[in-house]
Amino acid sequence: MAVPTTTERPVRRPALSPSRAGDFKQCPLLYRFRAVDRLPEKPTKAQVRGTVVHAVLEDLFSLPAAERLPERARELVAPAWERVRAERPEFAELFTADEADEQAAWLASAESLLEGYFGLEDPRRFDPESRELLVEWEMPSGVLLRGYVDRVDVAPTGEIRVVDYKTGAAPREVGEAKALFQMKFYALVLWRLRGQVPRQLRLMYLADRQALAYTPDEAELARFERTLEAIWEAILRSARTGDFRPNRSRLCDYCDHKVRCPAWDGTPPPYPGWPEPDAGSETVLDRAD
Repeated sequence: MAVPTTTERPVRRPALSPSRAGDFKQCPLLYRFRAVDRLPEKPTKAQVRGTVVHAVLEDLFSLPAAERLPERARELVAPAWERVRAERPEFAELFTADEADEQAAWLASAESLLEGYFGLEDPRRFDPESRELLVEWEMPSGVLLRGYVDRVDVAPTGEIRVVDYKTGAAPREVGEAKALFQMKFYALVLWRLRGQVPRQLRLMYLADRQALAYTPDEAELARFERTLEAIWEAILRSARTGDFRPNRSRLCDYCDHKVRCPAWDGTPPPYPGWPEPDAGSETVLDRAD
């Protein structure tokens, strides 16, 4: 199903990630601003802290099992922040030169989240199969699904567990549904790639030391696959015309694009046409919540 593009350069086929699918479900215009216009958004301190904590948890499992202790995790925070800041120069603007005390408190809050992680599991007792795993699978219709999984564990019996770290507090019903949507996305892709439905999807909320476990089945994931097909079809219909409509809600108060949203008397930029490459891919901040 072809969609016009405004460029003469070779176009890499767009992919759909859980974050961008969630954007379209929440507000089609938000999807357009992020995936089509690619308008910049200012990262928040909470988002960047989540990125740092994810980096530390990835680094933690590079250590010998006996060294995966809370004090070692704390030692990894500052180097992880330096590395993240070097990889993303815009993060350097998060704190000014005279905000050293604020930055120190922010790093301490990252250490506190890591304490929350150790309250949920003992990383000395197992070795993950994968960390920050890029997964891609093309559905029969041609839709490319793509996402990054925080961690995949495989038991000696072969059972698969998919783990996602959340640095915010455990959500209420709507937030929980959004998180499970993300996990079902990963479960579907891993099922299709490996021929085995993950035994458990585990969300770890570090801020309040709560974990949510969910067991999917084949029938449920097959239905979810059809849901993703329907979302992509809706995206393509909007892509042909540029008709990405806003969906006004309480979430608008937290949106960087409220000023340009017609639902709030703003004016969006002219529609640039279908993007290239990878409309719908995740960013590092998408994986840091």
